Amino acid sequence: MHDEQQRDAEPAIAAVNAAVAERFAFDDGQDFEDAARGFVGALEDGCVRDAAGAVVWDAGAYAFLEADCPDTVNPSLWRQSRLVSGHGLFEVTDGIYQVRGLDLSNMTVVEGERGVLVIDPLISAETAAAALALYRTHRGDRPVTGVLYTHSHVDHFGGVRGIIGDADVAAGVPVIAPEGFMHHAASENVYAGTAMARRAAYMYGAALPKGPRGQVGAGLGQTTSTGSVGLVPPTLTVTETGRTETVDGIRMVFQLTPGTEAPAELNVHFPDRSALCLAENATHNLHNLLTLRGAQVRDPRVWARYLAEAADLFLDGTDVSFASHHWPTWGRERIGRYLAEQHDLYAYVHDQTLRLLNQGLTPLEIAERIQLPPALERAWHTHGYYGSLSHNTKAVYQRYLGWFDGNPAHLWEHPPVEAARRYVAFMGGPQNVLERARASFAEGDYRWVAQVVNHLVFADPGNAEARSLQADALEQLGYGSENGTWRNFYLMGAHELRHGGVGTPTVAASPDLIATLTLDQVFDSLAVRVNAPACWDKTVTVRWSLDDGRRITQWLRNGVLSHSSHARAAAGQPDVEISLGEADLRAVLIGAVPATELARRAGISGDPAKLTELLDALDAPDPDFAIVTP
Repeated sequence: MHDEQQRDAEPAIAAVNAAVAERFAFDDGQDFEDAARGFVGALEDGCVRDAAGAVVWDAGAYAFLEADCPDTVNPSLWRQSRLVSGHGLFEVTDGIYQVRGLDLSNMTVVEGERGVLVIDPLISAETAAAALALYRTHRGDRPVTGVLYTHSHVDHFGGVRGIIGDADVAAGVPVIAPEGFMHHAASENVYAGTAMARRAAYMYGAALPKGPRGQVGAGLGQTTSTGSVGLVPPTLTVTETGRTETVDGIRMVFQLTPGTEAPAELNVHFPDRSALCLAENATHNLHNLLTLRGAQVRDPRVWARYLAEAADLFLDGTDVSFASHHWPTWGRERIGRYLAEQHDLYAYVHDQTLRLLNQGLTPLEIAERIQLPPALERAWHTHGYYGSLSHNTKAVYQRYLGWFDGNPAHLWEHPPVEAARRYVAFMGGPQNVLERARASFAEGDYRWVAQVVNHLVFADPGNAEARSLQADALEQLGYGSENGTWRNFYLMGAHELRHGGVGTPTVAASPDLIATLTLDQVFDSLAVRVNAPACWDKTVTVRWSLDDGRRITQWLRNGVLSHSSHARAAAGQPDVEISLGEADLRAVLIGAVPATELARRAGISGDPAKLTELLDALDAPDPDFAIVTP
């Protein structure tokens, strides 16, 4: 798909990208050797479809990366995307294989005595099934005898139903995960899941056309698949470092690494294969301390310490390390250097941000000033293809000091639209802003154009000239970005300014994820949807009496929806009491069954209209809210 409104790279961006090509060692082919090592075979067309025939993954869409890097892409990102876009089955070491390039993440297959242990079965059932089929094409139709989730992000468990089902678990197939996995896998998608999914559409650029002027990758992987997401709950939880398990003759030693790349994560060593799986704790880029889609801030100090611990525990027995993204590293000396540099990378970002923070610098000032040491910058795997030095330093600041930079002028600023109208008036009106912004664009100051014209777009979103100039500025910033997610954010912003919203290609939560929520989480997910101003003066109390004897009281008061199973909460008289089973309660709360159907499923005493009144106080989230316009 070609967008006629897209522009070529401006001379200033072409010069920046040319300087990158001169600055770094692009003649170093080690990563390309490693990424191709052990290749066994690939899907014929690299395309994966769902049951209806819709494409959920198309590796062939990135064939354009085999050409020379154009001016519209940062050469370092082009290099990384070429490395990541290769797809197929690869032998890591004797008895360990990876399927790479069929989703954002890798799926690892470890051969046992009877079958295989599958590690991190991708995002979608369709891509995971295709990955397993590719493995079986070349290695035989071995059964799945175990599944291991290294951590609680969806690209490491969402495709599990393409690998196993409930019947397999009932037959004894173990599903292994780190402590806290279920809580974090579900909760991440409950409270802010809609906003995260919308922002993820920008971060991964799945809706952008693939090509030199569009989406070229996301640094960590190419993009996210768009198939069916599921979750089979773990049957075995790893609760301590040093724990060993043997599944189908495969001996594993675990290291828990909570609070690193995910709140629940682990590394795993295979001593009989001299192989170390580093989950997503050490990949071939600087990772996010705060992902652009939104999440809780990660702790780089803890992250660095767990990397050092991994080396202490396992390096002497490791000849190959691999992760759930990117390609392996072979050789004990190289692995040691890789782990040391990754350790130093996260420790440096943490420590130097704190040093500058304690000298009074603000997040923006720290992000502009901080630089990596030359020795770290020379290592390709420290580059900010997914995380960035800029937004990671801001994340560290946020972790310690929060959103406020200490300047009282920033305590009570006007919201975007109100501020924008005032800025535009102060700058002499729309035409004056456009005239001066066009001059800045011609000078190559695209950051300033984007900052200034954003005010004009928010003051008057119907101003076609402003939208066009803003789109052009964002596009140039995308063309110059080394970071894949920055490029996608910039180009998605430009695309939506030119063409309107494109929607969100992924859903916040699948039925499997919703089914794993505790009742507390389900009730909490309703509380964050209350339209409080519309019900400030309403008071409603509903009691749920479950078949197993539990009594949960839910009340709406002062625009706050609360719940409790405490005896004190159950002492008062509710407006309505409903007796039913937990499955029916869940169905009503998540909207799968309308409240009007309860009479057929439940015993009701009191005023049933009060339940309707309570549920009517809830807003529906907006999965396609505006980002680059008001």
